[in-house]
Amino acid sequence: MMLVSLEKKLGGYLALLGDRMRAAWWRTRGFALGGEFRIGHACRIERPWRLSTGKRVQLEHQIYIKITGEEAQVGLGDEVFIGSGTELDISDSLTLGNHVLVAPGCFITDHNHRHGAHDHISAQGCVSEQVVIEDDAWLGGKAVVLPGIRIGTGAVVGAGAIVSHDVDAMTVVAGVPARVIVKRE
Repeated sequence: MMLVSLEKKLGGYLALLGDRMRAAWWRTRGFALGGEFRIGHACRIERPWRLSTGKRVQLEHQIYIKITGEEAQVGLGDEVFIGSGTELDISDSLTLGNHVLVAPGCFITDHNHRHGAHDHISAQGCVSEQVVIEDDAWLGGKAVVLPGIRIGTGAVVGAGAIVSHDVDAMTVVAGVPARVIVKRE
């Protein structure tokens, strides 16, 4: 009973302390973190020195940030939230603006395999196109964002949507492939 009472009183503080201790460890590995950064347990970040963040960024648990090359760059603005189980698979460039919300289970990539008929797909390499998600955008749970996409300021992507075309500012999209549902007013 006493342990439950302590957890109720201190649970949030203990979680914050753990997140901040993990952030301190990532800083020692070259990760350019903004102030008040939080990182949950079991996050994997390949090439953390190619990732930079603004202040008050929170990565929930079990996030995989796969930066595949030394020239790739991932930039997260101020007050970005990335939900648990999300994967960022980046070989060129990903930029998330300020106040971006990425719900759990999302997948964002900036590259595709070439697939000409002349050779095995595995032997053809990849082609990359920058992904930009502008300020105040929200990706619903398990949304997928494909290479070369720009999601405008204030846009909302519905849960489970596959974004294969740019999304205008203040637009709500949903579906597979994502299509306009309504303009935010």
